Amino acid sequence: MSHADTGTPHLHAIASGATLEDWGPLEEASDPDVPMQTAGLELWKEGDAEVGIWECTAGPSYWKLDTHEQIYVISGAMTVTRDGEQPLEIAAGDTVVFPKGWAGTWQIHETLRKLYVIF
Repeated sequence: MSHADTGTPHLHAIASGATLEDWGPLEEASDPDVPMQTAGLELWKEGDAEVGIWECTAGPSYWKLDTHEQIYVISGAMTVTRDGEQPLEIAAGDTVVFPKGWAGTWQIHETLRKLYVIF
């Protein structure tokens, strides 16, 4: 049984201790000299909505979001900078919403693990 089949999972408990699957190099990485490795685990999905765990090693990346995404940072830290706006420091314990159409950089300072909700 996958975590997605457990009915009502306690997401923080699963997210902080889960063994993740290798999801390969980060496509959004923006510096070819800094390989960024990702891992994750899908916990629930229905239609276009998805909940899961995502982890990525340090480095810079550029994102253009086609969906809304809410994250809760379990460990690690990063600076996010929406195009045309001031940087925002994000660390363990922070919750952030990235609205559909958000575009900008994520500078991950140390391996980041997040619980995400895409909708």
